[in-house]
Amino acid sequence: MIYEVSGDILLSKAQAIAHGVAPNDNFATGLAFNLREHWPSLYKDFRNYCHLYHPKSGELWTWVNAEGQRIINLLTQEAAYDNGAKPGKASIEYVNRTLRALKQVIEDEKIESLALPRLATGVGGLSWDDVSPLIYKHLEDLEIPIYIYTLYQKGVQADEPVKA
Repeated sequence: MIYEVSGDILLSKAQAIAHGVAPNDNFATGLAFNLREHWPSLYKDFRNYCHLYHPKSGELWTWVNAEGQRIINLLTQEAAYDNGAKPGKASIEYVNRTLRALKQVIEDEKIESLALPRLATGVGGLSWDDVSPLIYKHLEDLEIPIYIYTLYQKGVQADEPVKA
């Protein structure tokens, strides 16, 4: 079941948080920056992963912290390959690919709940009116609570309904 909520996604009780980034992203803005500040090792591990494997836009990479919470990095944007380069814009094609891959990860890893922001609409530059239907198309048939943080409120715990 998909729920649209308001609050601070970093305070989510979901087992996994998904967000959009670019290959080689510097995590310098938006939610990626907040995640980098909250879990510095996430950023270091992501940069190492990109250096070793050269991922492509449309793929994803999952990081798990010591407490077992997963951060799923959806590569929704064009790559940032020059040192210090800003990530490129997101595309509907990349969002579709990453959402298909995300659904597969949720099923394979038996993830019990997911939180995600208004994917690819900040730095990614896409319209929420174009992205929102894709999230519903790919994820609404999953039988887990999915929380879409449609309004960011720093320090505010969202009302995340649990699966009945």
